[in-house]
Amino acid sequence: MKRLRRGLHRAWEWLRVQALFEHGRELELMHRAMGFATLALVTLAPLLIVVAAADPLARGGFASWLTDGMGLSGRSAHVLTDVISPPRKVIGATSVWGGVLLAVFGVAFGGSVQNAYERIWGLAAGPWHRVWRQATWLVVLTGYLYQEVATKEALHGGQRIALSTASAVLFFWWGQRFLLGGQVHWRSLLPGALATVIGLAGLRAFSYLVFTPLIVTNALSYGAVGTVLVVESWLIGVGFVIYGGALFGRWFTEHHWMPSHHRDEPDGPGDEEEPA
Repeated sequence: MKRLRRGLHRAWEWLRVQALFEHGRELELMHRAMGFATLALVTLAPLLIVVAAADPLARGGFASWLTDGMGLSGRSAHVLTDVISPPRKVIGATSVWGGVLLAVFGVAFGGSVQNAYERIWGLAAGPWHRVWRQATWLVVLTGYLYQEVATKEALHGGQRIALSTASAVLFFWWGQRFLLGGQVHWRSLLPGALATVIGLAGLRAFSYLVFTPLIVTNALSYGAVGTVLVVESWLIGVGFVIYGGALFGRWFTEHHWMPSHHRDEPDGPGDEEEPA
């Protein structure tokens, strides 16, 4: 029994799981995930509605993007589509002031993600003129989400799974590197990108099992508000996975992969570290 206890104690010390939990507590992971969900609903929803309305291929609009991300199908997908079904005239109805607000909230959303990554990796906050990185990241995020839905009908089965997995890993891998201004090694960021994609796959499965029936029951009980609450809960899960995946990546890199090498020197004009 003593040997077993010693073995378990050594395994616990080697895993250093406690350090992971402590970092999550310091980051206020759940609080940041809730902030991510709020900004995503304010920013991504209008942005994707405008992009979907401008799509000449008319792939189903914003509702199709959301149902695909949540893994919904059947009646739950129809309920969500009925609640979120923007008209194509939304482009003409969008005012200049509305566009400005959308841009401001979009940059704030990118800045929130950047700040979380900086906190995760223990880096100083980037200067104000890095706002172009946040705007560029938001544009690439929109393109990534668009191609996810665009390939929904073109590819099926293993082909789509492979493409979705590869594109997701590349986006979250590049996204961390780009928002951090190239201050962290590419290889140090890879575990976080992989953990994020695995977490999103698990969240999709959870959404299929839990949110699919929940959307229908909430729509019957509370109407459109109930559906929006389910979407907001899912977005909290997305934020938790994205930040938690990056946090896991740093923990894994520091304790189990390359404990002494995770910072990087800028390696090109696009990755130059800007002065504080």
